[in-house]
Amino acid sequence: MIPTLTNLEELRESNDILNNPLELQNRIAEDGYLFFRQLQDPAMLTELRRQLLTTMQEGGWIKQGTNPLDGIAEPGVQCTEGDLEYTDVYHQVYRNQLFHESAHSDVMLKTVSDITGREMIPQPQKVARLWFPKYTAHTTPIHQDFVHFQGTYENLTCWAPVGNCPIELGGLAVLKGSHRVGHVLEHHFSLGAGSLMIDEQDYESLGLQWQTTNYEIGDTLIFPALTIHMALPNVTEDRLRLSLDNRYQAIDDPIAEHMTEPHLASMSPFGWEDTYADWDSDALQYYWKNPGLEIVPKDWSFSDKGFQEACDLARGGNEEAAHHLARIIKRAPDADQSKMAMTILEEINQ
Repeated sequence: MIPTLTNLEELRESNDILNNPLELQNRIAEDGYLFFRQLQDPAMLTELRRQLLTTMQEGGWIKQGTNPLDGIAEPGVQCTEGDLEYTDVYHQVYRNQLFHESAHSDVMLKTVSDITGREMIPQPQKVARLWFPKYTAHTTPIHQDFVHFQGTYENLTCWAPVGNCPIELGGLAVLKGSHRVGHVLEHHFSLGAGSLMIDEQDYESLGLQWQTTNYEIGDTLIFPALTIHMALPNVTEDRLRLSLDNRYQAIDDPIAEHMTEPHLASMSPFGWEDTYADWDSDALQYYWKNPGLEIVPKDWSFSDKGFQEACDLARGGNEEAAHHLARIIKRAPDADQSKMAMTILEEINQ
């Protein structure tokens, strides 16, 4: 469920305590997030926006003949994470060197270290979010990041728009103070990105308030792995929303194995050698191997539960669940889940 805009309050800005580690630690413990205006260099992000949207224009996502910086989506083109046609272009975007370098900026490393009081490192799996207009059924649902990225509850997500992002373009909203639940809530199948969501009654009982803002380029929202959040729908006529969605952890905390791989590598063959192929520097290549992070296996229980729920819903006639199963089959037709999905779709189509 997407709360109505009248239920959204303004994010609390924390620029006034940016260089005060103790106050930063106290505030994130209280609110479950920290929001900064113009934390990251707008000029760097504008150049990154130009580069990434140019690649998307070459891939057919941005309207031909327009300035890529405007982010005008090609009419009739819509796809999202989980679609092979999305991954084909996304992995071209993923090769961008500046995209990876941006997570290592001095201001970001200092800020996350001040927030935690520990030596922090960006996780290898950087993420770009590329959202088409009026594709609202696939909007990232209400969730906690731990179910996807795992490791520890202390990991920090740093979300930043690559371009101005008014509410109608679909920025992030957080449920203030929701990290204090102290555990992972039940997540269920969703068609949206990540395919997992928290049901309305499970977060409404907390009695907390949703907050967001009209983001501008350089603004950055930081929160730990248990904070409940969501993306708002992109309801613009023709603008694609582009944002960074990176994670940071202490160097002496464990990292889940899948977070040492490129984003969406599981959905089509793509490795670090592909990512680095055209880089003009090797300074950050395989950087995470130097501190010797402890790598732990991925916990598949969250995604397995979501898949089983999708199967049950599809059997009951749920079209979104059936669509989800069809995408799984298309991505990996020989996988065990795909074979189960094929059987279910054959049953309901008889």
